[in-house]
Amino acid sequence: MKAAVLCEQPGELVIEDLVIDKPGPQEVLIQTVGAGLCHSDLHFMEGLFRTRVPAVMGHESAGIVQAVGTDVTYVEPGDPVVACLSIFCGQCRQCLSGNPHRCTNGRATSRDKEAASRLQRADGTPVDQMARLGGFAEEMLIHQNGLVKVTPDVPLEKACLIGCGVTTGFGAAVRTAKVPVGATVCVIGCGGIGLSAIQGARVAGAGRIIAVDMSTEKLDTARLMGATDTVNASEVDDVVAAVKEMTAGGVEYSFEAIGLKRTAEQAFEMLDMGGTATVIGMVPSNSKLEIRGIELLSEKKLQGSMMGSNQFRTDIPQMIDLYLNGNLLLDEMVSATISLDQINEGYEWMKAGTVARTVISFDA
Repeated sequence: MKAAVLCEQPGELVIEDLVIDKPGPQEVLIQTVGAGLCHSDLHFMEGLFRTRVPAVMGHESAGIVQAVGTDVTYVEPGDPVVACLSIFCGQCRQCLSGNPHRCTNGRATSRDKEAASRLQRADGTPVDQMARLGGFAEEMLIHQNGLVKVTPDVPLEKACLIGCGVTTGFGAAVRTAKVPVGATVCVIGCGGIGLSAIQGARVAGAGRIIAVDMSTEKLDTARLMGATDTVNASEVDDVVAAVKEMTAGGVEYSFEAIGLKRTAEQAFEMLDMGGTATVIGMVPSNSKLEIRGIELLSEKKLQGSMMGSNQFRTDIPQMIDLYLNGNLLLDEMVSATISLDQINEGYEWMKAGTVARTVISFDA
C-alpha cells in the first residue's frame, strides 16, 4: 500500500510502498477514503515535537472496514468508520472517571513489543504510526477502540475532519470551556480547529463571537461559520486592545487555536474579570507562557484542552447529525482536495496560511 512516511526530523513526507500486517486481536483493517491535513503533523515534520521515525503520519481519517481480528465486536467488514487518536483502554483511572480522551494505558491498545510491527518496509524495517493511526495511507490497521461507526449517509471525505480538527475545536468550546448561552467569545486563529471552535460556540448559543486571524479569506470563512465580528491581526497595532475596545472590557471566553506563545498569552490578556482562556493549539514544548499574576485575583483562568475533552464514541455521531441537519458546516471548511502524492504541496499551502483545511481523497 502507498503511504506518506516521515523519515527524518525535520523533513518532508516521502511516498513509499509499505507492507501492512493482517489484523491481530482487537485490530481492524480499514481502507482509507479521506484524510485531513492537520497542523499537528506539521509540527512533527518541522521537528518542533519529537517522534519515532520512520513513521506514517496522519491522524484525521475515515474509511471502510475491510477485515477484523479476533475479539472485535464493535465493527464488521463494510462498516463506515471515523478514526480518532483518543484511543481508550476503558480500564485506567482516567477512562473509568469519564475522561477516555486522557487514557494513560496506551499499551493496552498497542501491539506487544515482541510482536511484528503493524507496518513494515519491504526489507522488514518497522514503520511507526502517528498517534497509533497512520492515516496518510491507503490502509490503516488500528485497535477497535480508536474508531467509531458512522452512518453511511455521511461522505467520508468530509467526516474525516471530525476525527481530529472538528472534535478538538468544537469540543474545546462545548466540552472543555462549556460556553453558555449568550456568552462573549473570541477565537484566535481561523484554521480548521479555530473554525470548529467558532462553530462550537455558535451551537452552544454564544451571543457574540469574535474571530482573529491575519487572512482576509479565513476571516470571511469564520463569518460563514458563525463569527459575528472579525479582527484582522495584520491591520491593528494591538489585538488585545482591539478586542477589549469592541467588548467594552474583554471577553468571557477566549480560545487560542494556533499554538504560539504570544497568541496564548493574548488569549488570557483579552479576558474580562472571571473569564476563561482555553489554549487548544500545540505550543512548542520548550515555550513557557507568561501572565501577570495580579490578574488571577480577578478570577481569570488559563486552561488547556486535549482533543476537545471528547468522548468520541458518542460525540462524533452527534456532530455528524449536526452536519446532516445543516447545523455543523464541514463542506465549507475544505479549501482543497488533493491526492496522496500532493501531500507536501498541501502542507506548503498550510505554512503559507492560504487554506482552512485540505483533504486527501484516496479516490483522487
